[in-house]
Amino acid sequence: MEHKNYYGMVISTCESKETAQAIARALIESKLAACVQMLPVESMYTWQGKVCEGSETALFIKTKTALFDKAAAAIREIHPYEVPEIIQIPLTDGLPAYLKWIDDCVI
Repeated sequence: MEHKNYYGMVISTCESKETAQAIARALIESKLAACVQMLPVESMYTWQGKVCEGSETALFIKTKTALFDKAAAAIREIHPYEVPEIIQIPLTDGLPAYLKWIDDCVI
């Protein structure tokens, strides 16, 4: 199987660890993600013309690129931000056994 752009990592950030955990659990339980890593981060960004900064929790979501729209919709159902970060980075390669594991875990 050609793996290029078949797998992806969706990235999002949340205002709290609790929200991140709720999103991660929803994605895992609905089989839209094989793994969600959550890390504390400090963010600086522009919002409504102002420079803002604060603590957030970043989510690194391992999935298939074809599931992006469904994963994004699931994230939006829980995410409190008006415009949450929901982006996807295609994975161009990976350990075959790891990629198979993603296949086994998601729909």
